[in-house]
Amino acid sequence: MQSASEGAAPGSSTLNLANHFLIAMPAMQDPIFGGTVVYVCEHNENGVLGVVINKPTDMTMDVLFERIDLKLAAGSDAPIVNEPIMFGGPVQDDRGFVLHTPGARYSSSLTVTDEVAFTTSIDVLEAVAKGEGPQRMLVSIGYSGWSPGQLEDEIGRNGWLTVGASADILFDFPIAERYVAAIKLLGIDPLMLASEAGHA
Repeated sequence: MQSASEGAAPGSSTLNLANHFLIAMPAMQDPIFGGTVVYVCEHNENGVLGVVINKPTDMTMDVLFERIDLKLAAGSDAPIVNEPIMFGGPVQDDRGFVLHTPGARYSSSLTVTDEVAFTTSIDVLEAVAKGEGPQRMLVSIGYSGWSPGQLEDEIGRNGWLTVGASADILFDFPIAERYVAAIKLLGIDPLMLASEAGHA
């Protein structure tokens, strides 16, 4: 009996970019994705789901908590209140999505790796408010989605670079440094890349 990949038609894609960064090529002029790094949470026959990790909104955690009627417990980790909320992408941009270290189980979570989970339910933020949330997290409004074959097509047209993701860049690097740090994972000098952009 053949496995699905062995029986795949020639030219069909078995690419799986879950737990990868998509790095927008410097030449990309798209107002939404230009200059972005997207963390891919899921990639399957239904398409691709990811979150932009380097495009902060002007909303911070304390404002988000106020909007969803959550109060931070006294003595909760104070620095978190000033953390910016990311613009995760144009899909469902009225909802919050959380990338975080796995641990407690939440009602709507996807474990991507041992270091990263993706939660769409409010219980993860309720845990944060009580001071019991994940050790590391990134909260976004909206997410990025591609229909089956769409991202592969964009990659084929040199819209994106791809590289295995780093949880350190995702959670710990300053937001302004994440794009260059992601490119450096490829062993490429970002300045060299910029000089090559636009050549046919």
